[in-house]
Amino acid sequence: MILQRPMSTNAQRRHRASTAKYTFHLYRLLLVLCLSLWCAQSAYSHFNLNLNIRIFHVEHLDDGLDVYLRVPMPYLVAHLAGPEQADGSRTPAPFTSNAMIDDQLMHYIDYAALQQQPQALAQLAADGHQFRTDGKTLQATTSSILVYQGLTQPPFSTLQEAKNAFASNDQELVDPPPFVGDAVADVLLQYRPGHKVSSYTLSSSLNPGLDGQQDTANLIVDHYGQDQQIYRISGLLEEPVEISRSVWAAAATFVAEGVRHILGGYDHVLFVACLVIGALTLTSLAWRITGFTLGHSITLSLGFFGYTPKAQWFVPLVETGIAVSIVYAAVIALQKSTDTIRSGMVVTTLIGMLHGFGFSFVLQEILGVTSPNIWISLLAFNVGVEIGQLAIIVLIWPVLMLITRYQPAIGNGIKWVVAIGAIAIASLWIGQRASAVLAIMAT
Repeated sequence: MILQRPMSTNAQRRHRASTAKYTFHLYRLLLVLCLSLWCAQSAYSHFNLNLNIRIFHVEHLDDGLDVYLRVPMPYLVAHLAGPEQADGSRTPAPFTSNAMIDDQLMHYIDYAALQQQPQALAQLAADGHQFRTDGKTLQATTSSILVYQGLTQPPFSTLQEAKNAFASNDQELVDPPPFVGDAVADVLLQYRPGHKVSSYTLSSSLNPGLDGQQDTANLIVDHYGQDQQIYRISGLLEEPVEISRSVWAAAATFVAEGVRHILGGYDHVLFVACLVIGALTLTSLAWRITGFTLGHSITLSLGFFGYTPKAQWFVPLVETGIAVSIVYAAVIALQKSTDTIRSGMVVTTLIGMLHGFGFSFVLQEILGVTSPNIWISLLAFNVGVEIGQLAIIVLIWPVLMLITRYQPAIGNGIKWVVAIGAIAIASLWIGQRASAVLAIMAT
């Protein structure tokens, strides 16, 4: 029999000192994370990008393409504003006017300039988007352009809705003129190479240089006779996107969007992380994640198709509930849980239903319920969400178990740092989101 010699007093001191040092670094990392999240939420830009969805309806004709484009107005003009002066003013961008309001430079739509030269604004949209086929860049002819305020624009989910948006071709004037950040432009671009275009690539050279532009939701709906494919890509479209007849290629873009949404959503990441650090075994973790998946899959579909309250308070209330669920998961993770696998799965299923509404709000913004291939897109988005969850688990669980096995004190310290950090961040969100709910109810 081999007897293990007990640690000497000096060795114990060194071990405690080493553990304390690691714990100190972990808490410092937590502080940096909290500050980073706070700064990210506090960013501000003179030109706002309040409506951040760009939609392309591409109709294939015998002699080319008709592209019905809806684009946020800042994409077309923000990068054309003059340099900022010492007093905060700058030369207005084309089709805009400036005014200093409470020491902030605000940008408005200039209807007079828009009525004088509407085709010049349409040309900015044409020049900023590139369609290529057979190695050649197609040249666009601009036909119509309309600018809408805020959420007053007509529906644009289907090809027929897009065509209807141009039916009157009358520019409605709003007094006072809307902020540029609250406006969208509908543009009809016509490409006539003289033959039917089977496949093509789409890219954009527009770079307004604004906060949030990398989160732009680009929806490309390709109409080839009765065949319709829908693609979903985030960002500026700097890299060309290949548009073809492949159902799988189109669905893959929604899978990628689902992954991006959960990995880019701090609230969802923190909740899954708390589930991971609170799991006693891999089996219990698997069942709890399964419950979470089941719950949010149900409400994602229900919320997307509108089977939810229509009141303005509902969205911020759900977001508040999601923040509360993070605090709950973090607190449970710090306790010696005696819950059975069944009860743990029931709880995560209910919480998953709450998070599913949050997913559905995002999907509603980028995909209308009348869009083509709706079920394929919905399923692909949900698959992407699951892949994102698994990625979080694969990154955290093996590392945490390995550290806990060989350095239990450090492993326990990591759990405390993650849980306390999640509670701190989620508590901040609860205050912000609950305030929004109360403000809406008070109006």
